Amino acid sequence: MNYKIIDLDAYKRKEYFTHFTKDIPCTYSVTCKIDVTNIKNKGLKFYPACIFAITSAVNMYEEFRMAFNSKKELIVYNNMVPCYTVFNSETETFFNLWTECGKDINEFINSYNKDIKEYKNSIQMNPKENMPENVFPISALPLLHFEGFNLNLLKGYDYLLPIFTLGKYESINGRFIMPMAVQVHHGVCDGYHVSRFITTLQEIIEML
Repeated sequence: MNYKIIDLDAYKRKEYFTHFTKDIPCTYSVTCKIDVTNIKNKGLKFYPACIFAITSAVNMYEEFRMAFNSKKELIVYNNMVPCYTVFNSETETFFNLWTECGKDINEFINSYNKDIKEYKNSIQMNPKENMPENVFPISALPLLHFEGFNLNLLKGYDYLLPIFTLGKYESINGRFIMPMAVQVHHGVCDGYHVSRFITTLQEIIEML
């Protein structure tokens, strides 16, 4: 089993979880600026390097790996797999790909390149079969350096996993700065957890 079931009676956030899933169902988003200079300076392939760094940070914190299973039990996955969008310029649509992500960035980039090569001409939204349950979404707006980005989840508030949206990086005072929006569910994730995540993500990028 790739997850553990949370005992709600023993869950340290039980009161908050109940409040933000039943009393006031609530998600929120935060847009921040990520310094990606190290990725650029090292000549790493940009998008997969960002995906790798985000996934590495996600897998460090339970708050970013929580979901409901098919029985509506609260669970925390042991690890997460990134599911990222790829733009098809001919159809002007995107498709989703997922790639297993371990602890070696070069291994991940190689796997990413293989998936891109195989599915680059896809006209399906989800061309790669057997998508695992433990995926989380990352999307990109590479043509837009945005100041804020927000998703509106209209189909209830049962989606607990984080959603990441990356924008166009720009050179600012000699540094490459990329906007990133993260949407989370308040039932499992407070502002403190998002702040800690962003700090960790920046540290991971600096160590790539």
